[in-house]
Amino acid sequence: MHPYEMFQTLLDRHEDRVVKVRPGSLYHAVERLAGAGLAEAAGTERDGNRPERTTYRITDAGRGALTTRLRELLRAPAAAYPEAALGLAEAHNLPRADVVADLSHQRAILRTDAAELEGLIASVRERDVWEAYWIEADRALHLRRAEIAWLDTLITRLTDGDLPWPT
Repeated sequence: MHPYEMFQTLLDRHEDRVVKVRPGSLYHAVERLAGAGLAEAAGTERDGNRPERTTYRITDAGRGALTTRLRELLRAPAAAYPEAALGLAEAHNLPRADVVADLSHQRAILRTDAAELEGLIASVRERDVWEAYWIEADRALHLRRAEIAWLDTLITRLTDGDLPWPT
């Protein structure tokens, strides 16, 4: 597969929700994988007057490295440092009303994101796509719903004055 085709496949599968990727960085990543023996050129193609395109395939060593890395990712939760957590940790430095407004804005974004995920999941179900190919979307939807529910509670507590606030 050619790197541009790889990029289009990532977009078609909505995997840009999981990993930030740009066409140029994908080209360089494929070159690095080939340089490390994890991928190899499978051939070149030409379409009309367009320049030749090199297509790549995964090597046995690449398949082994992929398997090892995927198992590492699945075994333990990632040590992520999301900015939203930092905002919450320091929210006490802002007036209560500002925090409520900002968290309400965040909740609206999460609701939009959840609705998009629900649409995506409905679409793949209608097309009988194996769930194994979209389990991350299901996970993301569950996490969004949990975040929304938590924000609902926090915003209510802040609005009602049930949560003491320093400023």
